[in-house]
Amino acid sequence: MTSKKLALLEERIDAAYKMLESCHVCPRRCGVNRIKGETGACALGRNPAVSSVNLHFGEEPPISGYRGSGTIFFTSCNLRCVFCQNYPISQLRHGREVSVRDLADAMLKLQDRGAHNINFVTPTHLVPQIMDALRIAYERGLEIPLVYNTGGYDSVEMLRLLDGVVEIYMPDMKYSDSEMGRKYSGIPDYLQVNREAIKEMHRQVGDLVIDGDGVARKGLLVRHLVLPEGIAGTEGVLKFLAEEVSKDTYVSLMRQYFPAYKAVNMPPLNRRVTEEEYGEAVELLEKYGLTRGWIQE
Repeated sequence: MTSKKLALLEERIDAAYKMLESCHVCPRRCGVNRIKGETGACALGRNPAVSSVNLHFGEEPPISGYRGSGTIFFTSCNLRCVFCQNYPISQLRHGREVSVRDLADAMLKLQDRGAHNINFVTPTHLVPQIMDALRIAYERGLEIPLVYNTGGYDSVEMLRLLDGVVEIYMPDMKYSDSEMGRKYSGIPDYLQVNREAIKEMHRQVGDLVIDGDGVARKGLLVRHLVLPEGIAGTEGVLKFLAEEVSKDTYVSLMRQYFPAYKAVNMPPLNRRVTEEEYGEAVELLEKYGLTRGWIQE
C-alpha cells in the first residue's frame, strides 16, 4: 500500500504545485502565485505553517482510539467563521512556517509515539505541500492511515489528487442554507461546494470501516455542529446525507458550541445551544435513519 501511495504522489505532486502558481487549491480561487510568495485569503505562500503537533485523545472514539490521533494543526483557514472555536489558529494565524521535510518529520515522530493515524486539521489550503511531505514520509517508513479533517470547503479538483492517498475523510457540514454560509463564514457558495466535496469524499472511501479494536481504518465521518436557532440547518444536512450520500454515514452530531471570537457579540450566536435545540437535532437523526455515529450527552 505504501508503495502504491508513493507512486500516486509522485504522479500528482507537480499538478498540485502547479495549482499554487495561480492559486486555486481551494474554491476561493485567489489566483495569486504562492510559489513566488504571494498570498491570498489564507495568507500563506509556498511553505506550510503549523500551530501544533501532538497526540489527541478528544476526537471521535474510532479516530482517537486507545493510543491517540496524531494531529497536525495547520495555521490559517480558507473560511471566516465568526464563531470559530480555534480562532487563534485559524483567524489570528498563531503558528510557524515549516519546511515540507519538517512536516514529514512530524508525521514520523507521531507514528513513533504510537498514533493510530496522522490527522491533518484544516489542511485545505496546504494540500500540495502536504502531498510533498507525505512523499518524503512514505520513503522513510510512514505506514499509518491519514485523516483529512476539514471545514468542508474543498474543491473536487484538489480532492481527486488525494484519491487513493487519504483513507479517512472527516469533513464538517456547517450549513444547509447558502445565506448562513455567507453571513457567518464569509462564503456565499458553501452549500454547493460542501455537498459536492462530501459526495467526492464518499466516492473515494465509502462508509466508515472500524476494526475489531474500535479504530477507524477507512471511510467518511461527517461532523455537524448544532447552532442556536437552527442557523446550521441541521435537517437539511441530515436529509442530504441520508438521501444523497448513504444512510450508513457516520455522523458526529456536536453540541459543544459556545460563543467565541466575533460571535460573543452576535445574537443569537452569543449563547449556547439549549437542551431543546439539541434534542430536536437528535430526533432528526432518527427521522432520516442515520443510526451510526455519536451524540453528546
